[in-house]
Amino acid sequence: MKIKENLISFMTEQTYKPMNIGGLYKAFDIRKKDMKEFKTLLNKMEVDGDIVKSKTEYYGIPENMGFVVGKFQGHQRGFGFVIAEIERPDVFIPADNVNGAMNGDKVLAKVLKEEDKGKKCEGEIAKVTERFNKTIIGTYEDSSNFGFVVADDKRIAQDIFIPKSERSGAKTGQIVIAEITQWPERKKNPEGKIIEILGNQGDTGIDILTIIKKHKLPEEFPPNVEAFAANIDEKIPEEEYSRRTDLRDLRMVTIDGEDAKDLDDAVSIEVLPNGNYRLGVHIADVSNFVKEKNTLDKEAFKRATSVYLIDRVIPMLPKKLSNGVCSLNPKVERLALSCIMEIDKKGKCVDHEIVESIIKTNERMTYTDVTKILKDKDEETIKKYDYLYEDFKYMEELCSILNKKRMARGAIDFDFDECKIILNEVGKPVDIVPYERGIANRVIEEFMLAANETVAEHFFWLNVPFVYRIHEDPDEEKLTRFSEFAHNLGYAVKWGNEVHPRMLQDILKKVKGKKEEMVVSTLLLRSMMKAKYSPECVGHFGLAAKYYCHFTSPIRRYPDLMIHRIIKEVINGGLSEARTEKLKKEVEIASKQSSDMERVAMEAERDVDDLKKAEYMSERIGQEFNGIISSVTNFGLFVELPNTIEGLVHMTSLDDDYYVFDERHLTLIGERTKKMYKLGEEVKIVVSKVDLASHEVYFDILDSEEVEEGKKEDYTVSELDELIKEDGDQTKEEESAAK
Repeated sequence: MKIKENLISFMTEQTYKPMNIGGLYKAFDIRKKDMKEFKTLLNKMEVDGDIVKSKTEYYGIPENMGFVVGKFQGHQRGFGFVIAEIERPDVFIPADNVNGAMNGDKVLAKVLKEEDKGKKCEGEIAKVTERFNKTIIGTYEDSSNFGFVVADDKRIAQDIFIPKSERSGAKTGQIVIAEITQWPERKKNPEGKIIEILGNQGDTGIDILTIIKKHKLPEEFPPNVEAFAANIDEKIPEEEYSRRTDLRDLRMVTIDGEDAKDLDDAVSIEVLPNGNYRLGVHIADVSNFVKEKNTLDKEAFKRATSVYLIDRVIPMLPKKLSNGVCSLNPKVERLALSCIMEIDKKGKCVDHEIVESIIKTNERMTYTDVTKILKDKDEETIKKYDYLYEDFKYMEELCSILNKKRMARGAIDFDFDECKIILNEVGKPVDIVPYERGIANRVIEEFMLAANETVAEHFFWLNVPFVYRIHEDPDEEKLTRFSEFAHNLGYAVKWGNEVHPRMLQDILKKVKGKKEEMVVSTLLLRSMMKAKYSPECVGHFGLAAKYYCHFTSPIRRYPDLMIHRIIKEVINGGLSEARTEKLKKEVEIASKQSSDMERVAMEAERDVDDLKKAEYMSERIGQEFNGIISSVTNFGLFVELPNTIEGLVHMTSLDDDYYVFDERHLTLIGERTKKMYKLGEEVKIVVSKVDLASHEVYFDILDSEEVEEGKKEDYTVSELDELIKEDGDQTKEEESAAK
């Protein structure tokens, strides 16, 4: 490994000129007996894309030899893009230059033309270094001499050729999984064999099953994992009572959604004589059963997260744990890890302790019931839980204090409308209803945030290996584009060399309640980095927090489980030097695995949502809705409806003029009429088409207003700025008049 790092470092130096293998032997003083091993390493590094060998057999770093290492992103028309691993423009790959690469493959692309005067950087695939698609899910089509599979993923443009002998009884129209046996080449499709028949198109549940298979999510736990879980003793061992903090007499509740079964957090609250609040956040002690490297742990590490797909959950842990022995069910004694904080009237945590505990929750509360108590003042519900009423009032008070403190330091609170998709008994979407984030939801959010910050800060100062939840500062280029857009809407965005989250929070406050709120919030979110797990504590930009981790959900998130183990080791005697070194490597591996699997889970969840939303709209073709332009592109514009469904108005359906995309202002402008379609604009649409295979919904715009004739044909950039500003001012005047 050391020689590999030295080679890369050597070739990265500015003074390095490509060398052949003989030159490298000399440069690294390779002895004759080590030459074979050195050559093998060079070959492996070349295969992996770390280095490149030219036609004249000279070695160098890809970027210095006119190559780009990255991921190939295919398109259904055959062309694609290489998304580079380093910070540089994407490389456009014409269909003739794809050379057998498939969507998701790691590739080495040769740059043929760099970006020039608005023209894309263009190249060709020189080598596929790592194949992504070992199997393909799609629809089988039979013919007299052979068959083929049309991939469900439209980004895979090639059909998979299936010899008659390898079809395994598949019939035309069936959804199958094909294993690739021969990779595609320049003019040759991939070849494969059918390894599983999932069912027929239209079968109940086949649609979501296909998405589960596509993302390679596990459906069932292996028998050995289920057997291990089944043998877990639910009875708490006697020795645990003597060594843990006994909190069974402390009044506490769980607060979750009606359909939640994995109850992993409970909360307690008291007001102390000095007026401070004593907040307890009590988390199921999953690590007591899922020990490091045991059968359950290995499976939990692979899954890394539970996945929630509308009508089903793919859990990280077997039900025996997630819904049973680890779930904080009411009036049942459970092992927990408790973070007990003393918080003053300004929201500052003035003292805290983190202890292993034994708890017994009093009630299994729902968000609905707590909201009925606190917001609706529902007498029947208050009477039912009268002995907890005072606790809920204190929780509401503390929630408000914590939120006020968090917002004062600059935390960004994206208040997007969320909807819940309701399915009937056969999995058909029958309704999409708003999901309200009521006071009960906010209480739990604030309490969990407080515990996560307290735990992260505590262990940061102990200087032990840990898994932090980090959110890096926004991308500067994206933020600049956002500030230009906000400026065009009349919102001044000012920042110097350093961007503080409070500056972005101020913009969200200014647009609150206005028609452009959703669009500004969405664009701002796209300008920001994605949160991830890391062994390094670099802070959480969105929360304006210096220290943050995920401590509160070990039933469904692996980082929380790992953190619990570390906490317990530190509490019970500390870490030796050898253990610290071992943990450093483990938290690094766990951070990457958890971030990767979180991304897979999010993609699968989004795919299922898009599928069911498309299915819902497929029965509403011809119906009219009001919506807001949520995105503008060079091929059309997207409109989002109040139920969060988004549809594309393709450029070809805007047939009253030829529209030009102004990227700077994110606007489509009619060449003749100068009619403009802008982000945030309200429009009326009709549902024109739904493509269930690709989960895409298409709209046509209905309320296009006639534009005055004789308007100036061409505008300079400054004139266009002024035009958009005038349009914004006029809108504000209309709003004032309406008020």
